[in-house]
Amino acid sequence: MARVLPSPPKVGMVSLGCPKNLVDSERILTKLRSDGYAMSADYAGADVVLVNTCGFLDSAKEESLEAIGEAIAENGRVIVTGCMGKEAEMIRAKFPNVLAVTGAHQYEEVVGAVHEAAPVPPDAFLNLVPDAGLKLTPRHYSYLKISEGCNHRCAFCIIPSLRGDLVSRRPDAILREAEKLVAAGTNELLVISQDTSAYGVDLKHKSWPWKGGEVRAHMTDLARELGKIAPWVRLHYVYPYPHVDQVIPLMAEGLVLPYLDIPFQHASRNVLKAMRRPANEAKVLERIRSWRAICPDIAIRSTFIVGFPGETEEDFQYLLDWLDEAQLDRVGAFPFEPVEGAAANALPGAVPEEVKQERYARFMAKSAAISAAKLAAKVGREIDVLIDAVGEEGGATGRSKADAPEIDGEVHLRDAGALKQGDIVKVLVEDADEHDLFGVPLAA
Repeated sequence: MARVLPSPPKVGMVSLGCPKNLVDSERILTKLRSDGYAMSADYAGADVVLVNTCGFLDSAKEESLEAIGEAIAENGRVIVTGCMGKEAEMIRAKFPNVLAVTGAHQYEEVVGAVHEAAPVPPDAFLNLVPDAGLKLTPRHYSYLKISEGCNHRCAFCIIPSLRGDLVSRRPDAILREAEKLVAAGTNELLVISQDTSAYGVDLKHKSWPWKGGEVRAHMTDLARELGKIAPWVRLHYVYPYPHVDQVIPLMAEGLVLPYLDIPFQHASRNVLKAMRRPANEAKVLERIRSWRAICPDIAIRSTFIVGFPGETEEDFQYLLDWLDEAQLDRVGAFPFEPVEGAAANALPGAVPEEVKQERYARFMAKSAAISAAKLAAKVGREIDVLIDAVGEEGGATGRSKADAPEIDGEVHLRDAGALKQGDIVKVLVEDADEHDLFGVPLAA
């Protein structure tokens, strides 16, 4: 007689915020799937809904509260986790019907709350999960988190109060996870943390056995080993410490993508000092020039804050002039926004909202002009492209080595119907605009 499997409880997930939160969501779902739970793509089919919140900015908190309210309205059985777990009392006061509230990367607590809210029937046939775990990204790229927390105390940021000080993962554990992801179809590993350059500081850069040798808990060693595992390795959230210079030769060798995501935040010494950030912008320009001398194709992306308390028009103009010198490839910005608990809130010289918006518009116009010129220079070149999607009419969309998913530009292809998601192909660039490239795949 055929065995009838019990119907497992279903879990829905709303994941907000940065890729670090996305990795947390994937870990939670992987653990729940291994415990026998099924996943639901909508509110109606879920026995319980998890909302993984972001609390970095007040606007992000508002989005998180809206998501909690929507989940309660649509489903009613809601567990809240993530950065806003630090504000459990406020969440419970606003939403008294939430089943539980847990903090950032408190995996055992949130999984325990799900077990209590929707117990899974005991059955060995339900407790199955792929070796690479469950993912919320497409199969061909994966975020690889190497540490939690941060030792910096930037005036505008509350991440240390939400996620604590730096806690690095063992390098051998990271590399084993990378191998599983690549074996499951990942062609691009996106290395993330709050401060990738600081990886291993808390471990005193100790070495662990790996593949008959040893690997240090250090950014450079980890990047080198990851480059032996995955076709593409992309480094995010890199602070420009001196040892970052050691990674650039790895990019020139092709072990790591020629791409650095460095959150400079500003260029004016006065503003950087108020932000509690390193303030030697001249040396940064020198290092960027030296990086480009070693690896001419390196793409540098960064984010900036405009309208920080005390920022004068002179400070802002200095930032625009610095951009002209730095010629960064990919740039994002946002107007300063007070965040509850951030030291910047107490600083004098608040910039009026209309001035923030005007400066933001000027900044983005400047960065768009730089981007357009840099992309126009690629027309006629052959570049490697990772395919993200293939259309029904012969077109395809992908990304070059200079483009991280969802935050940078794309490469739009014609005559690409024979390609499939995850392919890495050689492309002739035919045209460009302010953010994207256009081209055609070359014959294999």
